[in-house]
Amino acid sequence: MIAIGNALISDEVINEQFVCDLGKCKGACCVDGDAGAPLDKEELKIMDDIYDEVVPFMTPEGIRETQKQGHYVYDREFGWVTPSIEGKICAYGFRDKAGIVKCAIEQAFLNKKINWKKPISCHLFPVIVKKSKRSNTVFVNYQPREDNCKPACILGKRLKVPVYQFLKEPLIRRFGEAFFETLEATAMHLDNVKK
Repeated sequence: MIAIGNALISDEVINEQFVCDLGKCKGACCVDGDAGAPLDKEELKIMDDIYDEVVPFMTPEGIRETQKQGHYVYDREFGWVTPSIEGKICAYGFRDKAGIVKCAIEQAFLNKKINWKKPISCHLFPVIVKKSKRSNTVFVNYQPREDNCKPACILGKRLKVPVYQFLKEPLIRRFGEAFFETLEATAMHLDNVKK
C-alpha cells in the first residue's frame, strides 16, 4: 500500500501491467456491471449541462432510457450512476461499426462539442476510487474484470506498461500532477529496490 496525501494506493497500481485491448474486449466495461458508471456529486450538474450536446451521439434506446430514468440515477450500493438499458449497456454507450462500445459523452468531447471527456470513474477504469465513510481517505485499487480485461492484462504485460502509466491522464485529472509525479517516483524507487 502506498500513501500519498489522503490517498491509499494498492501496490497493484504500480506492479501490474495493463493496456486496453478494445478490439478484443469490445468495450465490455460499459456493458458488464452491477450498475451504470459511478458519478461524483460534482459530476451531476455537468451531466445535466452537457446532455443536449451529447444526445446526437446517443442511441435511440439510450435517449429513451435517460428521458425515462433521468441523466443519472441513484443506486443504493453505488450511489449516483449513469442509467443503463435493461441493466446492461450504459445509456450513453453506442456500438461502432466494429461492434466496440464507445461513449457518447466522449464522442461529443472528441467532436469538440463539450470540454469534459467523460465521468472520472470511466476514465480511471480498471482503477476504482472509493471514499472512506469515516474520514477523507480515498482508496485507489486496481480491479480489472477477470474475463473481460484478460486481453488488456496480456497486452499490458507484452508491452510492459504499468497500470499507473496507462492511466496517467485520468490519474492526473483526478488527483493532480504532483500526485502522479510522487506515484511515479515511488514506483521507480521500488523497482530499483527490487533490482
